[in-house]
Amino acid sequence: MLPGPRNLITDVPGILVGNAQDATLKSGTTVLTSDSSFTASVHVMGGAPGTRETDLLAPDKSVAKIDALVLSGGSAFGLDACSGVMDALHEAGRGYPVGPARVPLVPGAILFDLLNGGAKAWRENPYRALGRAAFEAAAPDFALGTAGAGTGALTAMLKGGLGSASLVLEGGATVGALVAANPLGAATTPGERHFWAAPYEIGEEFGGAGPDPDAGLGRVLESRKTAALQKLAGSPLPPERANTTIAIVATDAALTKAQCQRLATAAHDGIGRAIVPAHSPGDGDLVFAASTGARALDAPDADLGTLCHAAALCLSRAIARAVYLARPEPGDLLPCWAAS
Repeated sequence: MLPGPRNLITDVPGILVGNAQDATLKSGTTVLTSDSSFTASVHVMGGAPGTRETDLLAPDKSVAKIDALVLSGGSAFGLDACSGVMDALHEAGRGYPVGPARVPLVPGAILFDLLNGGAKAWRENPYRALGRAAFEAAAPDFALGTAGAGTGALTAMLKGGLGSASLVLEGGATVGALVAANPLGAATTPGERHFWAAPYEIGEEFGGAGPDPDAGLGRVLESRKTAALQKLAGSPLPPERANTTIAIVATDAALTKAQCQRLATAAHDGIGRAIVPAHSPGDGDLVFAASTGARALDAPDADLGTLCHAAALCLSRAIARAVYLARPEPGDLLPCWAAS
């Protein structure tokens, strides 16, 4: 397996991604879409998710395909980004046909970035407009780090961000991951030089620092993020209420909705390998899985297992790239990896 030409989820043929963000708000939205509807499912492992239309993605539900997926900042306010995407899809005449009507199907998930130093005293919810702008910007190339849904993201010790990575399998199928990393846990080992995901790095895609040579890691959990949020809030804010890692894995392999759900479930291993701790009661950790269906599987059971493994690898790498590529902005609460 090797990364695709962009090392982005858009190496999956037909997948497009767009970002929209507001530096003053310190928040933004990321949209994944395609020129045609695609099969998708989801798996949630965090204890505090914020979602829209995810029940529809269960294998036993009637609708098989959707039109876009949304990752957004803004906590529950950010779910309105899906409405902006729906508006644009509706104008384009896209959506699930119900007689003469068409209903765009746009599941989404959000992360909490309401206490990151940005200006949040809006009079009108900004996320509907951000969702539409992100959809209209969808293209094969898009920014990582402090961009889109990762604009205001924070890890325990450093700025988080938006990350992506891809792999092309020996059989020709492509797998990619897209993530907005804003976890309770840390993406780096103590000292913030080495990434937990270092064993899975390809080349120097997130700095090439290699694995931490120390042993016995993970027993002491520090969080600059918690201290900064409590100071900003002026109260002992429960740290477990201000986090999440939300992601999408995608492939051109033809998968059913049930197989997509298995892909999403397995991809959570990538979060567990790249963030410590992961899947906490207060994280909203969630992975969507999408299939464009362009490439048939030769050996469905064996091929699905390989796809699941590749999705987890891509997601670990994408999380590290999100933190590695974060850039400093005025009013930041935490440093970036490059300045640590």
